[in-house]
Amino acid sequence: MTSTVELPIWLFVLILLFAAVTAASHLLFPSVRWFFRRRMEKAVSRLNERLERPIEPFKLLRRHDMIQRIVYSPDVSQAIVEHARAEGIPENVAFQQAKRYAREIVPSFSASTYFGFAIRVAKFLSRALYRVRLGYFDEAGIQNIPKESTVIFVMNHRSNMDYVLVTYLAAERSALAYAVGEWARVWPLSRLIKAMGAYFIRRQSRNALYRKVLARYVRLATDGGVTQAMFPEGGLSLDGGLQAPKLGLLKYIVDGFDPGQRDVVFVPVALNYDRVLEDSILIAADEGKRRRFRARISVIVGFLCKQLWLRLRGRYHRFGYAAVSFGEPLSLAGFVQGREGDIAEPLAQDLMARIARVVPALPVPLVASILYEMEAPLSRAALERAFEERIKGLAPEHVHLPRGDMVYAVEVGLRSLEERGIIHREGGGFHIVPEKRSTLAYYARSIAHLFP
Repeated sequence: MTSTVELPIWLFVLILLFAAVTAASHLLFPSVRWFFRRRMEKAVSRLNERLERPIEPFKLLRRHDMIQRIVYSPDVSQAIVEHARAEGIPENVAFQQAKRYAREIVPSFSASTYFGFAIRVAKFLSRALYRVRLGYFDEAGIQNIPKESTVIFVMNHRSNMDYVLVTYLAAERSALAYAVGEWARVWPLSRLIKAMGAYFIRRQSRNALYRKVLARYVRLATDGGVTQAMFPEGGLSLDGGLQAPKLGLLKYIVDGFDPGQRDVVFVPVALNYDRVLEDSILIAADEGKRRRFRARISVIVGFLCKQLWLRLRGRYHRFGYAAVSFGEPLSLAGFVQGREGDIAEPLAQDLMARIARVVPALPVPLVASILYEMEAPLSRAALERAFEERIKGLAPEHVHLPRGDMVYAVEVGLRSLEERGIIHREGGGFHIVPEKRSTLAYYARSIAHLFP
């Protein structure tokens, strides 16, 4: 017992490290975690005092606990058994697959990351790239949403800037939980997005077990009162117009909904831009009849460097106007009354119709729609007359006229299209550049449904 044992110095250091880590994990780390969690709870409590819709406790659950709730729920357990039987694999292997899916989906929300970092970045980017305007706002309808209801913003999907704009404009109301696709599963972006409360979805997956795990998370978040934001179209619009709705996430929300419990209120949100940053990528994907497209990181970095260089030289100009409108809310409890059978399809159609009604009409889309439909070179005077006729049929709150001046709005639209080489002036008239006709059509389609 008292004999001397000789050890190599490296082994002695390794033993000391293991002992230190073990001691810290049992004694120090729990105290540190408790200290920081207490500080976080106090910060969230102060934050909730100024938010219209406070952050729900569900959103603050530990990620590990949320994953456990999902994988041990009865419906997911049954799906694990069925998946194991269908694939011919042991149930414990199927269980690990379900757990891996849950880890992939479940966010790790951080209030400090969302309100301390994400909101500031969203505000900076929105104002740096666009002249942001709030279009139509159904103030009475939105103010009358019961506080205990789960609010879900449903939006048309024009650009990846949609996430940024709505996050910025909803900053004083609540923290939004987005459903994001595979594009965001890139390190370190994926860690930041999860910290902001977003959850990843595999849009093209047909795996029944994965779908059941995703459905369970969406149902838990909805029952927990988490304010969410989703795109019923399921992806970016390739041709610029509104797309037919997909039923995936909406069906998860509707299935199992109990009108006697917490209500779900959908708020339609419509976005429009004078310029969509990724329009050329989307138009090329549409012309190639392929849904999949990829923007290389080198292209994005090059674009940002170019804009920074222009700003340093004093030659930077924002990309026109971006507008967001908030339409009439829809209560799910009210919608299901008197209806039988599957209501996901009629619900999706109703929501898309509400979005369509409040799409903002901006200078570039309005001028583009006139030039595209009239098919002939137009003089400035003819354009102004057509512009005036066009906006007469729209509600004033749905049209954005810069400076309240129709003539100036036409000037803004023409200048933007000319600078991008989409149209050119010749012989006193404005002509469409043939190679850019698809780009003109892309912007015209964004408001085409307003002029049936």
